[in-house]
Amino acid sequence: MTDTAVPPILTRREGAVLVLAIHTPGKRNAISAGLYDALAEALTAARTDAGVGAVVLTGADGYFCSGGDLNQLAKRRELPPEARRERLEGLHGLIRLLRDFPKPIVAAVEGGAAGAGLSMAMGCDLLVAARDAVFSVAYVKVGLTPDGGATAFLAQVLPRQMLTELCLTGDRVGAERLHALGVVNRLTEHGGADAEAIALAARLVEGPEQATARIKTLCREAMSNTLDAQLDREAEFMVEAQGTAESAEGIGAFLNKRTPDYVALRSRR
Repeated sequence: MTDTAVPPILTRREGAVLVLAIHTPGKRNAISAGLYDALAEALTAARTDAGVGAVVLTGADGYFCSGGDLNQLAKRRELPPEARRERLEGLHGLIRLLRDFPKPIVAAVEGGAAGAGLSMAMGCDLLVAARDAVFSVAYVKVGLTPDGGATAFLAQVLPRQMLTELCLTGDRVGAERLHALGVVNRLTEHGGADAEAIALAARLVEGPEQATARIKTLCREAMSNTLDAQLDREAEFMVEAQGTAESAEGIGAFLNKRTPDYVALRSRR
């Protein structure tokens, strides 16, 4: 099989959870031609698919993503700056798509996530990792600078000194340390990240879809909004939520001491 015949992602369904696996055999799932477009196409379709309630982004064959293919990056030296920027926007467009996706996205990291692979993992809403997985902002080791929002994501959770150390050294940091720092949501034993991420995503599918999308927006904007701006945003969403069938179901279930059934509610739309 030639490289061009290898699909850049593998997809499968686990109930209402769509699993997308980065797939570059023999290269620790380094970013291949067509990966960004394939992921963007899958996410765009999932956005309006009522059967998909959440997404898990993982890597095939026990490794999340080792980042950019250096053979491909070396060829970009031959391109003018405008063309290099155009290629880079494939990654940045995907990161924006992950950010704005209304349904929960959970990253499942086995093996490791480096460079743009780290950016994609951190661009998800939640991150599950095997204890022996490693993460690296590896750009400096090949004379490059971070992209894909790596510095923005890490700056939200790490002190400046630690962020700077990771970016200037390119050293690998283990999942257990990132879990202690609050970057990783769940730790699993080796080989367990996919199953844990799918279970977490399936739990989120049971929740209120519209409220979930609003909560995702609030959590994202809280990092940059002033208190006044965030209060206004919370008020806007609360007023909207109070008038929805979801809140009627949730409040009614609580008052009647039963479990709310948001899945059935969605199926009636």
